[in-house]
Amino acid sequence: MITLALSKGRIFDDTLPLLRAAGIEVLEDPEKSRKLILPTSRPDVRVVLVRASDVPTYVQYGGADLGVAGHDVLLEHTHELGPGGAVGLYRPVDLGIARCRMSVATRAGFDYAAAARQGARIRVATKYTHIAREHFAAKGMHVDLIKLYGSMELAPLTGLADAIVDLVSTGSTLKANQLVEVEHIMDISARLVVNPAALKLKQDRIRPLIEAFDAASRATAELRP
Repeated sequence: MITLALSKGRIFDDTLPLLRAAGIEVLEDPEKSRKLILPTSRPDVRVVLVRASDVPTYVQYGGADLGVAGHDVLLEHTHELGPGGAVGLYRPVDLGIARCRMSVATRAGFDYAAAARQGARIRVATKYTHIAREHFAAKGMHVDLIKLYGSMELAPLTGLADAIVDLVSTGSTLKANQLVEVEHIMDISARLVVNPAALKLKQDRIRPLIEAFDAASRATAELRP
């Protein structure tokens, strides 16, 4: 049995066409089913639904043979494990799906550029603490990081923080909450991750899946404006 770990939402939806290109159809809608393990049109392939932040853990420790996770999640996962944290995860393909960007945002009236120039100490709310710490350290900025898990936009509005570091897609949520994007940190997309031990033991079945994902992602990229 080949087990693929996915998270609900955009990554799941964007992965479906890649699976179809590999000849695999997920047979149940995760939004309508309460099941956490979904069958597919191939009896030897199943999909397990986990939290986005748990995908690398499931793959690394063998709960899944492969999975799809955002680059942001993978970076945080590697940092949390410390030196050698990337060991146990093979990342063969940038799938180019679930595209967005990691950015710094503040209230519209906050002079972020001046704070950065003057070396002021600012408070930054984020769930991406490792990415944020490295970014601000590289800029020589002094920040106090506040870890939050949701509703990031509230932090500057309530005075909890001066800025946030979060994923931005269209920017409409920031605009609706009177926040502005003041700095781009990195572009984010979803990656295919594979358990190295599973690849060795099930190479005849997993390798064709990797190749199919790669081909499908390249075809999709060619169609992208």
